[in-house]
Amino acid sequence: MERAAWKKSILFALVAGCWIFGVAASGVAQDKGTQSWSARAQALEYRIGAGDVLEITTWKEPELSRRDILVRMDGKISFPLLGDVAAAGLTPVELTDTIQKGLKNYVTSPVVTVTVTNPGSQRIYILGEVARTGEYPLIKNLTVLQAFALAGGFTQWAAKDEIILLRGEPGREKTYKINYKDIVRGRSTENNLPLQANDTIVVP
Repeated sequence: MERAAWKKSILFALVAGCWIFGVAASGVAQDKGTQSWSARAQALEYRIGAGDVLEITTWKEPELSRRDILVRMDGKISFPLLGDVAAAGLTPVELTDTIQKGLKNYVTSPVVTVTVTNPGSQRIYILGEVARTGEYPLIKNLTVLQAFALAGGFTQWAAKDEIILLRGEPGREKTYKINYKDIVRGRSTENNLPLQANDTIVVP
């Protein structure tokens, strides 16, 4: 039994190490200039949220171009001539269209580009009996199992069959029960859910 437990510990450490190495490599790449999320690249999937930082450029109109525009907690941004503009829940392309339509009253054929320079809304939270609790960036396609590796694995007191995932949905908060033991044994792989922004994992 001790030998089997030792093998499982080594296996988990290897998986965690590989995953964290990949995350670190991804982070280095972002630091070298790939951190920006262009409107074209994110058109079909990225939704702007509160806490994101945007750069909005209007071609040949420097007075209508802004850097470091923070999406406020109410989901809106402030922009010259247009005042408060709803941004949260839109893709960069959809926000581009909104701003271009608004500027047509002031500029002939405005050409606007919206870029997410810092996706600050894309965070998850891991709490409880893990090695490193806290806030983590939501890496694309991150799953529950991978999140545990990101947090350094469990402490010796973790109740691995009583994990809770809290997810905010329109008008309510939904709770998912996660059994880590069943997932790794292949019995409940459907519970290895892909994570969403602002998900909170609690390991009792």
